Amino acid sequence: MFDGIADSYDFLNHFLSFSIDRIWRRKAIRIIGRSFKNPKILDVAAGTGDLSLAAMKLHPIHITGIDISQGMLEIGRKKITRKGFSDKIDLIDGDCENLNFPDWSFDVAMVAFGVRNFEDPLKGLTEMTRVVRKGGMVLVLEFSRPRRFPFRQLYNFYFLNILPVAGRFFSENDTAYRYLPESVMQFPDNEKFMELMTEAGLQSVRQKKLTMGVASIYTGLK
Repeated sequence: MFDGIADSYDFLNHFLSFSIDRIWRRKAIRIIGRSFKNPKILDVAAGTGDLSLAAMKLHPIHITGIDISQGMLEIGRKKITRKGFSDKIDLIDGDCENLNFPDWSFDVAMVAFGVRNFEDPLKGLTEMTRVVRKGGMVLVLEFSRPRRFPFRQLYNFYFLNILPVAGRFFSENDTAYRYLPESVMQFPDNEKFMELMTEAGLQSVRQKKLTMGVASIYTGLK
């Protein structure tokens, strides 16, 4: 499915979020920067590399991004080459639930808008926890559902009615942009997701809500 929308993925992310997704990524990276200098980072479900590229502001030792979509990875590699970061960022084929890295390999494992696509979110989070060092961080940027009236109602109308139509029009893919709101509505967000992070072995789990709860940054320490 993601191979099928790879060419329009970046454009639609920015268009459908009114470019607020860029701000969310920058905020996530700033949280990492408060605790880590020159970190070694794993970017899970890296897609076209937007979060990895944003993390270059941290002057990382190295960033390894993994994804199962070859189409998304290919576009990401082109972006990284164009920006001159090929020596700092590698995008490779990889399964988030079976990470091919030794224990304690990274300072930070991060994922943006990918956890809800994990077949088993707990297993994916447990793997991310395994590969970070003691004191390392797992950071998750993901959609969440606002609760306050009337923003909740406005959000649901946009997300369930307008977004799928616009996504289908620009991507010419009916499945992907029906899947997006469905996956968000089924995702165990807020307190339930924090419980999953704790179950995965993380401590000091926190949530920072963004744009009145449309998205959240979750962090936990090993």
